[in-house]
Amino acid sequence: MTNASPMPPVLRPSAPPTRPLADLAAHVGASSTHDLSGLTVRGVTLATADLRSGELFVAVQGANRHGAELASHAVEQGAVAILTDDAGADLIADAVVPVLVVDDPRAVLGEVSAWIYGTGADSALPPMLAVTGTNGKTSVTHLMEGMLHGLGVVTGMSSTAERHIAGHVVPSRLTTPEASEMHALIALMRERDVEAILVEVSAQALTRHRVDGLVFDVAGFTNLSHDHLDDYRDMAEYLDAKAALFEPLRARRAVVCVDQPAGSAIAERAGIPVTTVLTPAIAEDPGLAADWRVDIVGERHDGTTFTLTGPAGALTTTVPVIGPHMASNAALAIVMLLTAGWEWSALVDLVGGRRIEANLPGRIQRLSGPTGPALFLDFGHSPDAFAKTLEAVRRVTAGKVIMVCGANGDRDTTKRADMGRAAALGSDVLFITDQHPRSEDPATIRRALIDGALAARPDAVIHEVTPPEDAVAAAVALAGDEDAILWAGPGHQHYREIAGVRTPFDAEAAGRAALQASGWPTPE
Repeated sequence: MTNASPMPPVLRPSAPPTRPLADLAAHVGASSTHDLSGLTVRGVTLATADLRSGELFVAVQGANRHGAELASHAVEQGAVAILTDDAGADLIADAVVPVLVVDDPRAVLGEVSAWIYGTGADSALPPMLAVTGTNGKTSVTHLMEGMLHGLGVVTGMSSTAERHIAGHVVPSRLTTPEASEMHALIALMRERDVEAILVEVSAQALTRHRVDGLVFDVAGFTNLSHDHLDDYRDMAEYLDAKAALFEPLRARRAVVCVDQPAGSAIAERAGIPVTTVLTPAIAEDPGLAADWRVDIVGERHDGTTFTLTGPAGALTTTVPVIGPHMASNAALAIVMLLTAGWEWSALVDLVGGRRIEANLPGRIQRLSGPTGPALFLDFGHSPDAFAKTLEAVRRVTAGKVIMVCGANGDRDTTKRADMGRAAALGSDVLFITDQHPRSEDPATIRRALIDGALAARPDAVIHEVTPPEDAVAAAVALAGDEDAILWAGPGHQHYREIAGVRTPFDAEAAGRAALQASGWPTPE
């Protein structure tokens, strides 16, 4: 696979079909300010920066302004028409291009995009597999891709970390792209002869219509834990958002981890056939009946070995990262591929008795060498992710467990105390630092973490160190040969967002530099 390289912000097929604009208006029941006879459309976007000549610009109400305020710029860029609501139409009453008006343009964006690109439920598309859940989506998606590559399958993928199109890699902006981007990306994948499409689907993607117009062949569920309560009133509403993926409108079959009551609730509520997976080592009810069972066989710094047993048989394999929760992710990936139609015998031949070959960017990624303290870089940014990963590190560490973490600004503030609590309870020494403060005061964010940590463990050893490269350097300097450091937060990201500006930041390089500065070897 090639390295990530600059690409246009939105990826589209090279020769999208042109469709009559009048037919589009009729398809979505839009009124129009102009005669649409003879006009055609060949693409759609929400962003003027991404717009190409001959495309439809969709103007929606944003957090601070209405997209219709950018209509003149869209026309300059070559927009053939504008789709908006009544408020937007009032703002651009003098537009020189047709204005199509619907009640809620965002709600029809998926349908519009599917119609334009020919990517709807009745289209000829390769198998599409989706994964949702609070944690583990990226790991499951990348594990599936690694196994499909081993089977000789050409893949397309959209994850939190990256977009992949038949071997080409593009950095991601959102976990799940907007509907216009999503359908254009799938159309491009089809054009590039992709044979399977893997998509991470966030709760926000479901409530904000980003996967509207798509029907996945298999939908997978990992888990649900405290996160995103800045978007949802409570955990029940957050679960409802996830549950929407498991209905006939969005998916044909489901594979659900039932280690938590939330998974059982998803399985019970699903309107499609469900296959269940249980990992007793992390399950709240280890004796719960499930179709597939995951038993942990061994844990080392370089991977977790497990046996997966179910209706098709049994296999023992190793996921190349630590933790029973990662074994659960790998098992979900295997069962999803099986459910999508890949042969059990082929999967056994590929991974049975050996390691699963997959790249998991910034997911419990070991940066250290064969000697000295183990340094793990992770993307975890929720209390549950902290707790599970610290527990996994503890089980493979003879000495101290040291943690380095921060929290993101302008996001769910209610989880910060719980993040501090999980960090303090799971580590011997805790370094609190910064991550993405965004518009918030970094000291305020750090204070919330420290208060949560001390409330849970008044005797906790806590160091407040910033910037983060200094924090990880101090943690490594404190560590001995048998100790381990977990640096949670940065993961795969190569920037920090400070006061609205994305500043380049390479956590992997900072971690390796910290090891080298303390005289410890790093992998070549």
